[in-house]
Amino acid sequence: MNVLIALAIAPFGVGDELSSHVAQACKVIAESGLKYKTSSMFTEIEGEWDDVMDCVKKATMVLAEKGIRTEVILKADVRPGFTNTMEGKITRLNEQLEKNQHE
Repeated sequence: MNVLIALAIAPFGVGDELSSHVAQACKVIAESGLKYKTSSMFTEIEGEWDDVMDCVKKATMVLAEKGIRTEVILKADVRPGFTNTMEGKITRLNEQLEKNQHE
């Protein structure tokens, strides 16, 4: 079943600048072959449930296995019968915004 998740993986106790650690987790996500998009606070990942959850685990463990305390925030949208929700949600929102402008 398709799932869209918003994921934040954050290391603790490694200083004020976290980008080098976050980049390690993002590399795992990029190499997964799953559809993803990274923004300043979250990475969205879309795909089959088991594949996405395996990717989340691997991205988390790339830091945790180095002894880094790692926080994971995950929000999941499980919508049976839907695919391409990463773009579809934005398309439907933009259509509504356009409609509201003309009312």
